[in-house]
Amino acid sequence: MGKTSLMSRVLHHASQHGYQTAPVNFQSADAVFLANLDQFLQWFCASITYELNLPEKLDEYWKGVLGSKNKCTNYFQRYLLPAINSPVALGLDEVDEIFKHPIIAADFFGLLRAWHERSKNETVWKNLRLVIVHSKEVYIPLNINQSPFNVGLPIELPDLNQIQVQNLVQRHKLNWSKSQIEELMTLVGGHPYLVRVALYQIARGRMTLENLQKIAATQEGLYSDHLRRHWLNLQEDAELLAALKQVMMANRAVDVGTTEAFKLRSMGLVKFQGNEVMPLCELYRQYFCDRLGIKN
Repeated sequence: MGKTSLMSRVLHHASQHGYQTAPVNFQSADAVFLANLDQFLQWFCASITYELNLPEKLDEYWKGVLGSKNKCTNYFQRYLLPAINSPVALGLDEVDEIFKHPIIAADFFGLLRAWHERSKNETVWKNLRLVIVHSKEVYIPLNINQSPFNVGLPIELPDLNQIQVQNLVQRHKLNWSKSQIEELMTLVGGHPYLVRVALYQIARGRMTLENLQKIAATQEGLYSDHLRRHWLNLQEDAELLAALKQVMMANRAVDVGTTEAFKLRSMGLVKFQGNEVMPLCELYRQYFCDRLGIKN
């Protein structure tokens, strides 16, 4: 949906206003670091230190009987933040990776919330800003007073509307009619990634809109990897797959339950109509009906 791009723009804006910036992508963390809180927090501190071009001093601060969270906090409070002596913006991208590890998640996200609270009153912590990027709803059990997701400014990136898609079409130097734009949006909705991929390929003469419509939901189409990834993820959750089947079998919006509806929406596969959901676009309807053996 453009989350990483937005985070990069926010960090660039911060750097133009005197901030030090440090982006961290949690998909880059090795599996060994995600198996143990102490190792994970050391990896996190080392990653931030590297991005800030400072010497790494973990050995100096990771001593004694204090717990991992206290050691991590001390590393920031007594070393990183004073060493920078200017505001710093941390861009934490793909934190969905942490959702897969509930024990680490509860402690880590609780730690971020604690830092946020301390920034309201303590001088050294007032220099810290957090930008947290994730694509899924937060389903891990977090105490409401320990979650960093219910404070600050939440931003949900919406689908593109018809005017925005029309603007993209013009930027790709395509002379399309209103009906052609509507055909594309019927196929892929306003999903930024799906729209962008289609326009990129068509603008370079690699296919036409008509050809795209014919093969988009097949293994031959532009979206085969994207669709296969969704399908594999769905197969790991029987209840979610059953909910999607219910959506695809219906000719109207349906109620599949609050949890399943929000999970499917967070995956970008459906859209809400009131409390009910329906397929986001024709591409998903065609592909998943085929995979689920649903006759249209």
